[in-house]
Amino acid sequence: MPAPTTFDHQARDYSPQLAYWMARAAALAYQDESRIDAEARGWGFDRVRHHQTRFTPPFPLEDTQAFTMASDRMIVVAFRGTEPVQLKDWLSDATTPPWPGPAATGYVHYGFAQALHSVFPEVAKGITELRDRGQTVFLCGHSLGGALAMLTGARLHLEDPRLRADGVYTYGQPRTCDRMLAKAYNTAFSKRMHRFVNNNDIVPQLPPEPAFHHVDALRYIDANGRLRESMPALQALGDRAKGMTADLFAPASDGVRDHSMQRYIGALEKNLP
Repeated sequence: MPAPTTFDHQARDYSPQLAYWMARAAALAYQDESRIDAEARGWGFDRVRHHQTRFTPPFPLEDTQAFTMASDRMIVVAFRGTEPVQLKDWLSDATTPPWPGPAATGYVHYGFAQALHSVFPEVAKGITELRDRGQTVFLCGHSLGGALAMLTGARLHLEDPRLRADGVYTYGQPRTCDRMLAKAYNTAFSKRMHRFVNNNDIVPQLPPEPAFHHVDALRYIDANGRLRESMPALQALGDRAKGMTADLFAPASDGVRDHSMQRYIGALEKNLP
């Protein structure tokens, strides 16, 4: 069945169609401002704001970028990610100190905290100013952008419960926080958080446990591209092994290939009803 042609601005609950379009928005965050503006208008969002902050060495990221698009019924904030090679060494460093989580709830990875701190004020301001008709609010992002979407949702809600997002959609999100914040988040965002992981995607396997944890609501894409609501641990191990043997000449690269945003979009399109 062909993919739907645009966002359903009245959507509130999870659907494969909404997951597909949030993935499209997360992918759009990688484009330049003129492309974002044009696509957003084509999707029925008549107002767009861009958010960008730059960092200086030795911080491992060059910048943080996001955009907010709004219609009369829906607001979507999409955060840009980064390349898995750039993230891998940074997230694998077990010596990186944790940072207090939103509203002093638990702890988060220091790098995520700094990236969020740099862009959150502008994002929150954009949502507040654009939300003039009680629109729904959705957050999305790929890779690092997924971590920032999740943490933005946590900070908005924990600092002002009236600002709880209607949905958070992440793709290839790394582990982001400690057990305490994850527990608070799971309670607040039950049925609102949707964390997609594509088979052997390397980024969701970082930073290392047990210091950092994932939030719940996993939606797993198996080696055949089938979207699963749940996956038993033993079965998941076999499925990941199957994914690694798909390319006999470069099995180790499967984790990087599976992180591609285009692979997420392709899989979600295949799973549309």
